[in-house]
Amino acid sequence: MAQDKFLDHLGRPIVAVTGMGVMTSLGEGIKDNWDALTAGRSGIRSISRFPTDHLSTTIGGLIDFAAAPHADVVERSMTFARSTMREALAQAQISGEFGGPLFLAAPPIEPEWQARFELGERVAEADRDSDAYTQFLKLLRQQPDPHFYDQISFGTIADRLADEFGTRGLPVTLSTACASGATAIQLGVEAIRQGRTDRTLVAGTDGSVTAESLIRFSLLSALSRHNEAPEQASRPFTKNRDGFVIAEGGAALVLESLSAATARGASVLGIVAGCKEKADSFHRTRSSPDGGPAIATIRGALEDAGLGEDGIDYINAHGTSTPENDKMEYLAISSVFGDRMPDIPVSSNKSMIGHTLTAAGAIEAVFSLMSLQTGTLPPTINYDTPDPAIPLDTVPNVKRDVPIASVLSNSFGFGGQNACLVMRAEPA
Repeated sequence: MAQDKFLDHLGRPIVAVTGMGVMTSLGEGIKDNWDALTAGRSGIRSISRFPTDHLSTTIGGLIDFAAAPHADVVERSMTFARSTMREALAQAQISGEFGGPLFLAAPPIEPEWQARFELGERVAEADRDSDAYTQFLKLLRQQPDPHFYDQISFGTIADRLADEFGTRGLPVTLSTACASGATAIQLGVEAIRQGRTDRTLVAGTDGSVTAESLIRFSLLSALSRHNEAPEQASRPFTKNRDGFVIAEGGAALVLESLSAATARGASVLGIVAGCKEKADSFHRTRSSPDGGPAIATIRGALEDAGLGEDGIDYINAHGTSTPENDKMEYLAISSVFGDRMPDIPVSSNKSMIGHTLTAAGAIEAVFSLMSLQTGTLPPTINYDTPDPAIPLDTVPNVKRDVPIASVLSNSFGFGGQNACLVMRAEPA
């Protein structure tokens, strides 16, 4: 009996993408981002939002054009998610209440230092042994500050988005480091495959570029210090790479079962054919240097998609520009694809937009789908000093026009949080 055209090789509903939205330091919306990305332009600049005196890294891929300059992490992340969801829903031609679940990748929420200092000053003003201190604590309980509450409540962004867009069920917020955006997509895919819904709204957002985050990542020796030429700081797979460039951004996708999308006459932008995640217990921040968990994640995504090692035409690399992670990613993909590696183009969007942390997997999924639609591969810019230990076709410095039918998008996060997506132009 012929296979149902709406089911995959394992008899599960095929999951289609019918809407996309994106925002990065390159601009707001798919068109501005894609034009800049394929032109090889960088969105990385010197930071002016907050003082960077005495910081070892003073550059980033910031989005100061879309949020108030002094908005906190929650509000910036909320702005990016809302904007990209609106774009995705408009492209999918869905209005009114969405009517499906929401899966959101968002940064871990905690109050910024300024908010902590302000609260501390209020406490210090009251004598702990006086009635004034008792009254102060009573006031905090009776009249809580909703803004401060938002800053310390994980899930607050998804709750607000669920109310605004009319999603159903409890909105899910996840934060699995740099793999978060891809994992949010996987959760949306699985919800449709399991028959729990015909559509899901998935997104990744991150507005957590602060002085504190720069200090934290600098203490891990993870950030580039190429401050004198910001546009050249992110140099994935090069011999002189010295760390990633922290950045902000967001992306959203509307996922639907292919049958539901076809029934309502929606345009199909691509298929999420396979996904896999695998955690790595090697270290709290580092990935296993032998690449074992990453290898297993890639192979799992290919198997989930019903593809062999010869089934991938292009790899959208995690490509952070850190000495260790780039080396590990090369080990992983070369172990899986073997002799095919010289023939598979592998480029890194992070060379232009920086590392958007929890949003990265979702943003790169959108760009992967754009490559499928347009037949254009974005370049890896700043690729002027190849690392002989990482012999890849990085689509160096200039875009490449070549028809492709499938993309592997890698997300290998801090602490060994690994997630891979396989996307196709159409069902197999």
